[in-house]
Amino acid sequence: MYSVQLSESYFPKQEDFAVIDKTVGEILREAATAVPDTCGLVDVLPTGETGRRWTYQEMLDDSLALAHWLAARFNKGDRVAVWSPNSPEWVLFEFACGFAGLILVTVNPSYQPKELSYVLKQSGSVALFLVHEYRGNPMGEIAEKVAKDIPHLQELVYLDSILDRIKGEQAAPSLPDVSPGDPAQIQYTSGTTGFPKGALLHHKGMVNSAYHQQCILNMLDTQARIITMMPMFHCSGCGLAVLGSVLARSTNYIVSIFIPSAVNALVERESINMVFGVPTMLVALLEDYRQTPRDFSAMSHSGSGGAMVPPELVRRVIDTWECSFITVYGQTETSPLITMTRPLDSVETIATTIGQPMPQIEVAIKDTDTGAILPCGTQGEICTRGYLNMLGYHENPDATDATIDAEGWLHTGDLGTMDESGYLRITGRVKEMIIRGGENLFPAEIENCLLEHPAVAEIAVVGLPDDKWGEIVGAFIRLSTDTAISPEELSPLQGPYITAKNTVRMALCVRISADRIRQNTPF
Repeated sequence: MYSVQLSESYFPKQEDFAVIDKTVGEILREAATAVPDTCGLVDVLPTGETGRRWTYQEMLDDSLALAHWLAARFNKGDRVAVWSPNSPEWVLFEFACGFAGLILVTVNPSYQPKELSYVLKQSGSVALFLVHEYRGNPMGEIAEKVAKDIPHLQELVYLDSILDRIKGEQAAPSLPDVSPGDPAQIQYTSGTTGFPKGALLHHKGMVNSAYHQQCILNMLDTQARIITMMPMFHCSGCGLAVLGSVLARSTNYIVSIFIPSAVNALVERESINMVFGVPTMLVALLEDYRQTPRDFSAMSHSGSGGAMVPPELVRRVIDTWECSFITVYGQTETSPLITMTRPLDSVETIATTIGQPMPQIEVAIKDTDTGAILPCGTQGEICTRGYLNMLGYHENPDATDATIDAEGWLHTGDLGTMDESGYLRITGRVKEMIIRGGENLFPAEIENCLLEHPAVAEIAVVGLPDDKWGEIVGAFIRLSTDTAISPEELSPLQGPYITAKNTVRMALCVRISADRIRQNTPF
């Protein structure tokens, strides 16, 4: 942790770890040179069994072969989209695009025709690399129909057979020069208008976000064993997990379908050292572990981000798996990390904060109206400035200007506080604040309070329209067991955030199978 004593909510740039000027392709080449025979990539089948394995030299060879094939068809700076679940081919394609200077457009495999069409058109993608089907979504059929209305889309290529396809086909004799500041990816993030915005990320931002996380975890060159179960169309998957694994010379197990029992079995069988997932994933793993305990003695690190991490979840992971836990915070537009807790932080700090800022960036809490930096402990908008920030939203200058101000500060839209030691806490979203009878209420605070009850597994708090109060609080709650419980039993846990009786309307649900939820009480 950084030892600082602040009076205002501004955390200056810390230079304990350097910013490395490397591209996505360069870090793979360096890993293959350093540890050519180390296993770098493992295909995890839906059953949890392992399939093909790649050494770092094999990863480099396949990525370069694919890069030369791509360079024969497309020009540096062209956008190519990947529409696929996690797979080793996805990883190799990511590095190939990095070598070929192509901008990788990541697409959620659950997208339907309207969403896919929007992303392909807005990004100007010239090719779509995809799979035929995923979890019942007929992606091949959808793509064939959508492509007819997109003139600039030149090709549909099936990713799961691409390594066989490129054999014997034309390949470019050389690859273009690629610089760390060049655009690497476009990742789409939802906006308040309902139309996703394409965050244009550069090589330097993505590489250094992963690099600094590995530095803080002291995992560089450790050749650890990690699992990538976070979706690779997000920064957490294709950035922190994939790039971080290569920087650490680790073995990366690529999970295409998240099945808790299969993942837990994999952790035991392969002596996995690190598992990182969104809170709902970790909750599912803990519930399966409770039913079927396994040997997790090799696990040294776990962590979560991508959503509010309930304090009780942090304590459960540490107590159950006896490993360190980190909480991270960021967003797509920041490549993605802004803050993270440190392995030596106290359990209370890890459970109740999102950590200190990452190296080489500035973070401030600013007044949402005036833009002034606020005193420590005062709630405002979390803003950041530094190498991590996106180049902008693709072909959306108005949205870019609304997010990154004239001084280079990126406004996250998240509300939070910073204490005197530089640790941040999330209190809500600028646009999600619930105003009940003139009182400002923040979903995150209420969620954390209700999560203290052992029967509450997951919760989402929202504002509901009300004739008397303007808005009241609604809580969607998934119970951890079938045990009967009434909303009245949870009311005392609303704490100081809700003072009036019966101001939280609750819907209580229980999970009755892996993909079905039964509602016990009306909303």
